Amino acid sequence: MSTRAYILIAPLVALMVAVAATGRSDGTLAEQNEALFLQLKQVHQLTNDELTTLRSIFGGSSSIGQGNPAITQHPATPDECREKLKSSQVQYENPQYQKICGGKYMAPLYDPYKEKPEEAKACIDQFEFPNIPCAYPVIWVKAKEAAEICGAVGKRLCDAHEWEGACAGKLEEPDYRFDLGSVQAMRSAHNQKHGANKSWSYGPAYQKGVCGASGTKSPKCSGGSWPNCGSNTFPAGYFSGCKSALDVYDLHGNAAEHMNLPLNPSQMSSRGSKTLGYTEMKGSWFIFDKYYAHEDWCRWRAPFWHGTRVMDDHSHANYHLGLRCCKTLEKKAVLISN
Repeated sequence: MSTRAYILIAPLVALMVAVAATGRSDGTLAEQNEALFLQLKQVHQLTNDELTTLRSIFGGSSSIGQGNPAITQHPATPDECREKLKSSQVQYENPQYQKICGGKYMAPLYDPYKEKPEEAKACIDQFEFPNIPCAYPVIWVKAKEAAEICGAVGKRLCDAHEWEGACAGKLEEPDYRFDLGSVQAMRSAHNQKHGANKSWSYGPAYQKGVCGASGTKSPKCSGGSWPNCGSNTFPAGYFSGCKSALDVYDLHGNAAEHMNLPLNPSQMSSRGSKTLGYTEMKGSWFIFDKYYAHEDWCRWRAPFWHGTRVMDDHSHANYHLGLRCCKTLEKKAVLISN
C-alpha cells in the first residue's frame, strides 16, 4: 500500500473501529459514509465505478447515511452484534443462495409450495442496505435515491409484492388492481383481500422482543427533524429470529423500507421498469415494541404517506426510513440436443 493510500484509509479504519466499539462516532457524516463505502467494497466486492456512483448519490444529499452522528445512539454496537451471533452460533453466509443470486446476503424469491430456490426469478437482500450483517441501516434516503442506490450496485428497488412475499414466506403472483386507478383504491382492495390472514415474518401474530423494535426515540424528536431525531437502529441481523421462511431478516423493526408501488404494468420494477411507480413504505421501525405506530403485517399496504412518484426529486426521507434491494436473475440458457 502506498503512503498516500494509507493516509487516506487509516482514519476511516479507525472510525470503523470506534463505531464498532461504542455505537457512536464523533466523525462527520461524510467520514462515516466513507467508512461505509470501504466496508461495502470489502464485503460486496464493489468496483471503483460502483463506488464512484454511490459517492455521487450520497454526496448529493446532506443527510443520507446511518444517522445524524451528533445525536444517534444505537442500542447495540457492531462488535456486540458479532459476539451475540458468534455465541448463538448464527452464520448468515449461505453458499447455495450466493450461487443462485450471484452475490452475498441475498435470498431467492419463490413459492416453496410450487418451486425450488433454484427456480427463483429474482432475489432480495436479506438485510436492509448496506445488506451487511452487524452494519447499521442507511436511512435519511429519498425514494428516488433508494432506487438509484440499488441501481448503482447492480440491483433494483423491489416491487411491493416482492417485499410482501419475502415477508410472508411465499412469493405470489402480482395482484395489483390496476383497474382501480388510484393508490388509495388499490390499497383498500389489497388490504381487504389479505386482512383476514395477517402474518408477520416470524409467525401469525405480532410478538415483542423478536425484532429490533425495542429502541427509543431521541428525547427531543417529535416531528422528525435532522437535528433532533437520531436513527437509533440496531445492527442488521442482531435479532436472528426476526426472519421469514425465505430467510429474509429485519422486515419488522429497525428501519422501514422504500418500495415501488406500480399503478400499471409499465411501472413494475420486476418487469424492468426504470421510471417506476409510486412510493410505498414497508415494515416498521425501532420503537414499535413500545409504540405500535401503525400496522406492519407482511402483506399490509400503507396509506399514501408523503406520497409521490418514486423518481420524484422531492420524494420523502426521514430518520427511520431506509431501503432494501432486489435483483432480477438472468434467464439461464436451455440447451436442446437433437
